[in-house]
Formats: sequence, structure tokens, C-alpha cells
Amino acid sequence: MTTPRKIIVIGAGICGLSSAIWLRRAGHDVTLVDRDGPGAGASYGNAGLLAQWAMVPVNTPDLLVTGLKYLVNPNSPLFMQWGYLPRLAPWLGRFVGNANPRDCRRMIDALIPMVTDSVDQHIALTRGTRAAKWVISSDFGYAYPSRKAFDADAFAWDIKRDVGMIPTLHEGPQVQEVEPMLGPSVGCLAVLKGHGHIADPGAYMADLAEVLRDEGGQYLQREIKDITLTDGRITGVETDQGPMACDHAVLAAGIWSKPLMRKLGIKVHLEAERGYHLHFVNPSQMPRHPLMISAGKFAVNPMATGLRCAGTVELGGIEKGPSAAPLKLIRSHVNKVFPDLRADHVEEWMGFRPSTPDSLPLVGELGGTGVFAAFGHQHVGLTAGPKTGRIIAGLIDGQRPNIDLGPYDANRFHPSAR
Repeated sequence: MTTPRKIIVIGAGICGLSSAIWLRRAGHDVTLVDRDGPGAGASYGNAGLLAQWAMVPVNTPDLLVTGLKYLVNPNSPLFMQWGYLPRLAPWLGRFVGNANPRDCRRMIDALIPMVTDSVDQHIALTRGTRAAKWVISSDFGYAYPSRKAFDADAFAWDIKRDVGMIPTLHEGPQVQEVEPMLGPSVGCLAVLKGHGHIADPGAYMADLAEVLRDEGGQYLQREIKDITLTDGRITGVETDQGPMACDHAVLAAGIWSKPLMRKLGIKVHLEAERGYHLHFVNPSQMPRHPLMISAGKFAVNPMATGLRCAGTVELGGIEKGPSAAPLKLIRSHVNKVFPDLRADHVEEWMGFRPSTPDSLPLVGELGGTGVFAAFGHQHVGLTAGPKTGRIIAGLIDGQRPNIDLGPYDANRFHPSAR
């Protein structure tokens, strides 16, 4: 271990919590700071899946054709707040620009080592702690209207097969034998063995904060206003309750990392994908395992607190409140695939996925500032959070990581990096 350092971790989502815990286990003086409670943003409202299979980015080579079809179809899982388009345009141009075979392959190759060992990483993070009970091993099923719809998804399945994820296919009446909750609109079910999910993301984040405290770290509810640099290196942060000194900082505040990057003078191409969920409280039925409903592009997770159906993409920034259309779409598809589902009530939620133009997170030191980035994971924040935290702790300790961090270079969007 290197000499213990005083480290402030900014952001108490899964990436910040994981970074703080692994840094504390390395012997450092760690304070985790967030303006809200642990996991108050996307780490709370996500689908709860440990998506080891999510190595195919959104911006695949067919994005432009598919995206245009989605945007003109009110029943598609892609939505746009058109008034935000002028501000979104620079990011969107880069995002679409990466939707080509070469860059898509590059993104896939970078996502594979970041997500495919997620269950093991969550187990390592929580082993022997109060948080371990929330990490559940499970199979994962893709629900399609027909075998033809499954075959049309061949690009993604070929990538999964390349890393050893071979589905077991069930068709016709066999679908309901395997998953009785599914209605007749699902004619093909592709099941992957050996995956996992989180039984309650909100409770998981709260318990991880307690794990940090149990192991000698500190959690403070404060808002970070600025980062103090002396001769180009961090010496402290300014909060709404006064200054705090530190030797290093980890920036893991999701979409809220963007203004702090700006204060560091480092440009980052980061936009919010607005994600939604419906949470069915005391449902009349629960699936045996988590599912992906291909027709609506949303995930279904049986949780300790009810049934969560989460997904869709809405592009539109962080200023406006929830839109009705994405929630209506999820509800429509839920009614179709689970025709007998009833619940005491249904909770609605909207949050922000921090997304980069190349669908890859920012992981590593920002310039020579002593500030380390751990954000921008788009759809795989919960999945990749523990591994990201472990990598960050190793970097601060001067350890060489066992994966190539080049694709996640935290400075890659800054002009000086070109």
C-alpha cells in the first residue's frame, strides 16, 4: 500500500460508493460527499440488472436508420424533446458519428471487460457485509414476439456468443411453461444462464454507505460548489458548508459531474439520457427471473419491493420534469406482455443516465490534477460501478490495472488530448 492519503469522493451513486469502499480498504482516509442521500439518482431508479450481456452500445451501425424510424413512431422507445435539440446537436453529431462498424467494434471491445464480470465484482465488493443480501444470482430472459424478431436481433446475439453467452431458446407454448407470467404476445424467449440482479437498488446503496462507515470511512451530505487547485493540483473542495482539504478527489457524480469538469477547465461531451421506470407495488404476479421485453426495449426485474419495469430513452436535458409519453409506452407494453398483472399502486420515476458520444465511461485521472473521473457509464452504471471503483482505487495507489484503460481515457474529449 502507498502512503495513506486524504481522499474526497464526490457522488454517492454506485461508482462513488464503490470507489470510496475500495479506497478505504486500501487504507486511505476517505470521505464520501453527496448533496442528497446515497443512490438518490440513477443508481436508485435503474432496472437493477447486473447486465453482463450489455456489451453492445446503442450507437450500432444501423443507428441512423433505426433512430429515424423510432422518432417518427410514437410507439417506439426513443423520445426527443425537440426544443432541446440545438443544445444537444454537438453531442448527437458525435454520437451518430460513432455509429459505424469500426467504432462500434471499438466500443464493444471496451465494454466487454467492463461489464462481463459484474456479478463477481458486486460479490467482491459486498462479501461479508450487510449489503451482500441484495446481490442475487439469476438467469436472464429476452422476450420476443416471435422467432423472426429474435433472428432480426442477430448482430447483438453474435457478439454475445463471441464471449460465450449462448441462449436457450423457447418457442410457442414452451414460453409460458418457462415463464408463466408472460402472455401470448411473447412467442420466443431466449434465456441466458448465470447472471444476476439487485433486489432493491435504493436499499443496496444505503447499505453500501453503511458499509463504508462500518469500515472507517465517512459520509457527508453536502453540495460541492467548486474544486480548489494549487499549482494545477487539487488541494481541497468548496462545499455549501465550507471548505474541505484533500490530497485527491474522485468525481463520480454522474451527469452532475459535467459542471465540475468545467470548473477544472476540462471539456467533456456528456449528455443525459432520461430514463423512466414503473414500479408495481404488491404485484399479483412476479416473473421467475429478470427479463428484457424486446418490443418496448425495457427491462423487468422482480425486486424485494415489487416489480420494476424500466427503460426507454428520452433525449432532452435535465431541466424539465418527466414526460408522459415514455411512461405511457412502458405501461402499454406491460399490459400486453403481462395481461393478468395487477398491483396495489404503481410508482413512476424519471432519472438521468450520463452518456458520452462513444458510449464509454470516463475512468482515470483528469490531466495531472489529482482528480479522478468515474462517471459516464450510460446504461451500465450499476453493472460496471464496482469494477470502476476498484480500478480508481488501484490507480490512486499507483497500481497497474489488468485492462487497457485507453478507451475510457478521462481526457479524451479535451482539445489538448487530440
